[in-house]
Amino acid sequence: MKSYHTNQIKNIVLLGNSNSGKTTLAEAMMFEGKVIDRRGTVDSKNTVSDYTEIEQMYKRSIYSTLLFTEFMDHKLNIIDTPGSDDFVGGVISALNVADTAVMVVNAQSGVEVGTEIFGRWAERYNKPMMIAVNQLDNDKANWDSTLDALKQSFGNHAIIIQYPVSVGAGFNGFIDVLKMKYYRFKDDNGTREELDIPAEEKDRAEELRSSLIESAAEHDESLMEIFFDKGELTEDEIRLGLRIGLKTRSAFPVFCVSGKKDIGTKRLMEFIINVAPSPEQGVQFETVDGEIIPCDENKAPSLFMFKTAVEQHVGEVCYFRVVSGKVSEGMDMVNASNDGKERIAILNAAAGKKREKLTEMFAGDLGCTVKLKNTKAGQTLNGGGKSWKFKAIEYPDPKFRTAIKAKNESDDEKLGELLNRAHQEDPTILVEYSKELKQMILSGQGEHHINILKWQLNNIHKIEIELFAPKIPYRETITKVAAADYRHKKQSGGAGQFGEVHIVIEPNIDGAPDTSKFKIDGKELGMNIRGKDEIKLDWGGTLVYYNCIVGGAIDARFIPAILKGIMEKMEEGPLTGSYARDIRVYVYDGKMHPVDSNEISFKLAGRNAFKDAFKKACPKIMEPIYSVEVFVPGDVMGDVMSDLQNRRAMIEGMSSEKSFEVIKARVPLAEMYKYSTTLSSLTSGRATFIMKFLEYQQVPTDVQEKLLKAYEAEEKDE
Repeated sequence: MKSYHTNQIKNIVLLGNSNSGKTTLAEAMMFEGKVIDRRGTVDSKNTVSDYTEIEQMYKRSIYSTLLFTEFMDHKLNIIDTPGSDDFVGGVISALNVADTAVMVVNAQSGVEVGTEIFGRWAERYNKPMMIAVNQLDNDKANWDSTLDALKQSFGNHAIIIQYPVSVGAGFNGFIDVLKMKYYRFKDDNGTREELDIPAEEKDRAEELRSSLIESAAEHDESLMEIFFDKGELTEDEIRLGLRIGLKTRSAFPVFCVSGKKDIGTKRLMEFIINVAPSPEQGVQFETVDGEIIPCDENKAPSLFMFKTAVEQHVGEVCYFRVVSGKVSEGMDMVNASNDGKERIAILNAAAGKKREKLTEMFAGDLGCTVKLKNTKAGQTLNGGGKSWKFKAIEYPDPKFRTAIKAKNESDDEKLGELLNRAHQEDPTILVEYSKELKQMILSGQGEHHINILKWQLNNIHKIEIELFAPKIPYRETITKVAAADYRHKKQSGGAGQFGEVHIVIEPNIDGAPDTSKFKIDGKELGMNIRGKDEIKLDWGGTLVYYNCIVGGAIDARFIPAILKGIMEKMEEGPLTGSYARDIRVYVYDGKMHPVDSNEISFKLAGRNAFKDAFKKACPKIMEPIYSVEVFVPGDVMGDVMSDLQNRRAMIEGMSSEKSFEVIKARVPLAEMYKYSTTLSSLTSGRATFIMKFLEYQQVPTDVQEKLLKAYEAEEKDE
């Protein structure tokens, strides 16, 4: 195929809830552009987009797929995205490189939770948006209720360009109020007739055209003047107004389509090419230093990698947007993240697994390449001596976490490699080995998200794994002052071991002055502070360590050993083995032996003195608290609220956002395991939520008692 210049390129991302028909619409677009000569169907498992085994098994998109079609001497790049919030990572990657979003809405269901979720993401990325009402040929399709829902969600921004003459099985055409034509379709292959508007539809069409003209004029003062002067706008003037409205997200043009019957596909593509922003008009890329790089094919070449995938018999495939300049086959470029040199051995336009070889690609185009040595998604390649580094894609925090291990220990290393590769392909999959919990923790956007990965590990890579509830990263701390001493003495022939340490501990409160006097068991203890170390702990909180030794009771060379022993016990707290935090330790006395004292003796003495004092200091277990926002339809809000309260949630407020109610709450992480699954069950998949770590809080007394008993039982078993 030929290479297209920047002004001949349009980049769109298809958004929408599962089963809205994005993949089927993409098939029709490629068919109209003659990239394919026959349209596949999701049920037949032969679409260009959903080509992986798991997508064909579930009959839905799980990964974002780059496609293209050629139409009106333009290249239209299309990214088909998943419709489930569990796979939002692919949507976010696509929004970063597309210039326009096309929201596909199922005319049977109207605005669904996916419409709302992905509409918010498009808003966050400031992307122009069009709306394609699909499946108008279905028996249960309802144009009026769908339009009402769109108006409720998007207000007056939803601007009707087309409306159907009839819906349901007889849907075969629509009135286009921009063109003021009736388009009637003769078959299921996009063959259309362009007719005059029927007399019975004239009044409605004129009324909607007037609304369209007013909407278009609102976006530009000069158009408003023409409208006031003439009372009319030409077709080109309306397009100009819509172009401005699209760019400012104050106009969301609404179209009628049936992807299955290829009705309206061509008109939608014509509008995209005539009105939607081209790459140089869209949102421009910004470097980490704040420099805006214009999409200009005459500038130095740069590529932004937005996706990495591994394909059998091909290897790693890197998908990119040409941010600036022109990239040619065989060009040498430099990775801005690691200074590694990469040669672009091959350039491809991608339509799923189908690839068309190119010799050069211009700014704004999307494509893929293979055999890069050390370049991943989110990284930048530069030519022309530039060192631009574009901002990395930001993904949402995970909503589901689980522990994972291989059933066969011999597979541990391979499992680690595969999980790291899974993260490269889908950055919303996070994996870490928790030294604290002694577990491999796998996080994602939902249980279905993780189960898809499990299927791949089991069926493609032939590794049997187990998923189970992860431990909670509790924290331990103290609430009052306590003192303890410990003597470590060991004699077994030859040199012995001897070290004695006396300490006082108290809670650490940021900004509080050092304590110089304590009253313990009716006795006053004065502290002569000779040294102070304030240690910011890797797991949060602080340890403040005071050397208050006077008169040489403990030699200065042993003071660090005592701290080392205390730190060991801080890493494995005395109550449940969790990290301890926010404690001040005063070492004020002790004893040593001229021969038998050594570092190990004082490390053990410090460790055990700290453990004893900790248990006397009214210790408390702290748990991670998350800020949770649940977006839920009003009719099931009561059930969701009840479930949250059963999870020890503290409801902080409620508000409305378009057609959804928003519940804001603080919820312990321990109560959020499999919440995504429960929420989906309670709301029939119509709700979603976001969660973010907030703080640590003390657990209730009854919960602490259960945790202590569980830890004691675990210790006995070991």
